[in-house]
Amino acid sequence: MKSTARLKKLRRYYKNEENMKITTGKGDTGTAGLLNGTRILKSDHQIEAVGDIDELNSALGVLQAVFPESEKGTLEEINTIQSDLLHMGAWVATPRTSPSLQNLEGIDDKDITYLESAIDRMDSLLPPLKGFILPKGNLAASWSHLARTICRRAERHVVRLSVQTALGNKPKHLANILKYLNRLSDYLFVLARYCNHMLDRRDSIWETSRRVSNPDNIK
Repeated sequence: MKSTARLKKLRRYYKNEENMKITTGKGDTGTAGLLNGTRILKSDHQIEAVGDIDELNSALGVLQAVFPESEKGTLEEINTIQSDLLHMGAWVATPRTSPSLQNLEGIDDKDITYLESAIDRMDSLLPPLKGFILPKGNLAASWSHLARTICRRAERHVVRLSVQTALGNKPKHLANILKYLNRLSDYLFVLARYCNHMLDRRDSIWETSRRVSNPDNIK
């Protein structure tokens, strides 16, 4: 499968992976190591983008944990996305001038098309969207919405990273990462609606005129 092959390629990037240590103390002074060995401040835009991608991946892990086991196809989709995000984090964590990039497989058009096909599949099963909806619902839907907002933050920080590094002509892989994150947020929005639809829960439509006239009478 695509995710398995990609992880194998990523593992080959590391040397002595069986001896990788968790606690090294190298980050005690506020720096983090990039995949080529360079160390930069943990507050750097590059580390911030990597952290967002990691946070998004963890949120998807929670989503998987609360997702109905009967939805095997969707669970496999989420698993594939998690693998893509791990690979994406490795790419973002490598300096653009590093020859190590040659050992990393970038996000390509097939990955984006994969998300688009999944979006179309779920959307075809949903009632038409007739307004803005509130980010809520059952547990799986709520985690989908939360993951979507983390995805948007990751996208913003990758955009900022591309500006910071003066990449007017973005490498294709970075351009595709931006496309992927943009598409992934759409996927998670549709997935949230799909989660509610599975359990016969309607979308909570935003009612712009709703106001509490007398808060003291709320019980």
